[in-house]
Amino acid sequence: MISTTSFFSPVEDDLHLLTDNLKRLVGARHPILGAAAEHLFDAGGKRIRPAIVLLVSRATMLDREITPRHRRLAEITEMIHTASLVHDDVVDEASLRRNVPTVNSLFDNRIAVLAGDFLFAQSSWYLANLDNLQVVKLLSEVIRDFAEGEIFQGINRFDTSLTLEAYLDKSYYKTASLMANSAKSAAILSDASSELIDSLYNYGKYLGLAFQIVDDILDFTSPTEVLGKPAGSDLISGNITAPALFAMEEKPYLETLIEREFSEEGDQEKALSIVIESQGIERSRELASYHAQLALKQMDCLKPSQYSQSLIDLVDYVLSRLY
Repeated sequence: MISTTSFFSPVEDDLHLLTDNLKRLVGARHPILGAAAEHLFDAGGKRIRPAIVLLVSRATMLDREITPRHRRLAEITEMIHTASLVHDDVVDEASLRRNVPTVNSLFDNRIAVLAGDFLFAQSSWYLANLDNLQVVKLLSEVIRDFAEGEIFQGINRFDTSLTLEAYLDKSYYKTASLMANSAKSAAILSDASSELIDSLYNYGKYLGLAFQIVDDILDFTSPTEVLGKPAGSDLISGNITAPALFAMEEKPYLETLIEREFSEEGDQEKALSIVIESQGIERSRELASYHAQLALKQMDCLKPSQYSQSLIDLVDYVLSRLY
């Protein structure tokens, strides 16, 4: 697999600075919230989302140094992403993330929800202080999209009438919205042309969709020790993703198992076998690759540089996670 360190090297110093700043920015007055925040930012995430912001910032400011507002946008992006993960872990009752104990397992659900709320509030405050109404609107939309995606997923559990279009909409809300709108915001802060701004929004959108589809494939194909949760956890909890959607078309018995919520002995194992033995995984790979290619097409708008090359390499990295 391609290493993130190789294509993040053009913004490596920026990312080190970002990590230091994040702990300072979320320095909560309450020790428990502070401890929760520090734990989150020490948990070893890949920092893909702020890296996209920094790469787009530098790719659109080739003859100039990026501004403090670009850096702050990258920090806000990671704060929003981390807040969403905290709430995700509460909803999913997860005890591990990246093989590190979650905030809800270290403290409790109440503290975890408040820590997530705190991070959203902090990110909103710093967002307002960017003094750019267009960027404020875009990132506020992201926070709304996160909530909408979670609600949609919650009310559609075990719903076998879910369409591929609805699945992609949910994937946009939960993953692609942040990548798309933060890339667009970085270009806005660079005073880029409207054509370039739109292309970078689409780059983030298609990259985010490919990223989520790959995640949903890995839920079936990665070993438990890599995922930090049992394989097929999403399906067993009623969250129907691309591999299961395609598998249902091929093997309708999967619908029966899902609709009875795996209530009979052996149902879970049968369902996972059906998905693995069907064309669901392969068709999902093709769907991820399709969106990745759409993301790559958007890169024609940027002048060649080490930063635009890293954005191209990032698309390859997303797909390489499957192999």
